[in-house]
Amino acid sequence: MRYHRPLRIVVDTNVFVAAVSSPAGASREVLRRCLQGRYEPLMGQGLFTEYESVLSRSELFIRSPVSDGERDALWAAMAACCRWVRVYYLWRPNLPDEADNHVVELAVAGSAEAIVTHNTRDFERTELHFPELRVLTPSSLIAET
Repeated sequence: MRYHRPLRIVVDTNVFVAAVSSPAGASREVLRRCLQGRYEPLMGQGLFTEYESVLSRSELFIRSPVSDGERDALWAAMAACCRWVRVYYLWRPNLPDEADNHVVELAVAGSAEAIVTHNTRDFERTELHFPELRVLTPSSLIAET
């Protein structure tokens, strides 16, 4: 019997926001697959802090069909299934948006195979290139796996 390791990914916060804002779609499927163990999401202190900040902005979730309690429960479940990674080396400056550098640093430190984001353009305009690290939209990830 062959063992298949789950795909190691970093889930950008915009994917989580899209997942709780729409009852269907690729972002929600990415979270579902993380919770099922089909993907291994990575988490670091910088990304955790960004998630906490984004989730505290109630205006982002006004049209969400998910209640605050359900959103908090989903976040707790998602955080619990993540593999925590310590980032010891900072690759700066690297991206046009300095605030996104921590996502690349987490992906490199955790040997992620992909960063999953709706903001692929900014992640593709890097000063440093990591050939094994792909930047994918949720739809692209779902189509590949």
